[in-house]
Amino acid sequence: MKKLKLDLNDEDYMGSHEASVMWGKQKDYVRTIYNKYPKRFPEGTIRKFGKQLIVTREGMEAVTGIKKSELVDKNN
Repeated sequence: MKKLKLDLNDEDYMGSHEASVMWGKQKDYVRTIYNKYPKRFPEGTIRKFGKQLIVTREGMEAVTGIKKSELVDKNN
């Protein structure tokens, strides 16, 4: 069986709107930062598919300076 290179069911991949809201930002935060400062996202952590931006957990952590695990702690 061929090993998957990318698992789209992985929670570390999310749409830009979902990621923005999850990190407590305005819904267009990721799109705005990406359009103004694309180099803030480490290579391979954000990609555009049609009109949709997909961002990784690593990309969001790099841009915001807030780890996903810290978000979970704040909500509990």
